Amino acid sequence: MLHNVREYIDRLQIDGYRIGEDHDDDPELIDPEGRAVDTWRENYPYDERMAREEYDELKYLLQVELLKFQNWATDTNTKHVLLFEGRDAAGKGGTIKRFMEHLNPRYARTVALTKPSDREQNQWYYQRYVKYLPTAGEVVLFDRSWYNRAGVERVMGFVSPPEYEQFMAQTPLFERMIVDSGISLTKFWFSVTQAEQRTRFIIRQVDPVRQWKLSPIDLESLDKWDEYTEAKEAMIRRTDTDWAPWTTIKSNDKKRARINAMRSFLCRFDYEGRDPEIVREPDPKIVRRGIDAVGD
Repeated sequence: MLHNVREYIDRLQIDGYRIGEDHDDDPELIDPEGRAVDTWRENYPYDERMAREEYDELKYLLQVELLKFQNWATDTNTKHVLLFEGRDAAGKGGTIKRFMEHLNPRYARTVALTKPSDREQNQWYYQRYVKYLPTAGEVVLFDRSWYNRAGVERVMGFVSPPEYEQFMAQTPLFERMIVDSGISLTKFWFSVTQAEQRTRFIIRQVDPVRQWKLSPIDLESLDKWDEYTEAKEAMIRRTDTDWAPWTTIKSNDKKRARINAMRSFLCRFDYEGRDPEIVREPDPKIVRRGIDAVGD
């Protein structure tokens, strides 16, 4: 196990790496020999990443559809929750940003909770999340959720085996109560491969505006890939239900992942004015229910 931040950074071997000329939210990493790092190709079904021009157009059109959806949700007093889960650097935050970019913040919000306080640690586990659930007409996006218990808490030893087993038994019941109360629940798992995750960690260390995203626990996951895989697979197997299924999205290409996450969500609802040319079924090469057998 690695023991300090300097050791974590040294482990990444970042000397000589730099960011390409396009400093967007999906930058290219250039290795010490001046070559683009293409770890995104690992186990990926496409030979090229989605072109920026195509992505920008589709993103805009889908964001218009999200606004139609939000207006419909407000008019019909429906309630919606989306969970964004995945390994560190899998692309959850960037996807949430695109979902939220043009929505009315009065009726849509992101929840990204920090470490629980002493008081919260002694509450019913789900209690700190329940208070953020939506009321009529609202959409709530969780940047990580109660599934922290099945992932990082389990792998890092922050939860006891009895607490973990209780969580796994209670979560399908908890989510059934959420859905039965009239809240739609969408659960995304963003699947990134091991080599691509390492590349994204290097980008975060090389690029000054992204260094805040890199924490010691994030980097410690470099030594715990298999443990996180085991935890993810157990979590999905035991909490993928008819009322709250898991949707796995291959996210080595962030642009395709965002487009397909939007489509996957919007396809669930028959809202007023939905454009079937834009809101069609997500790409089956990128999106599937349950565990991604050839992803992370």
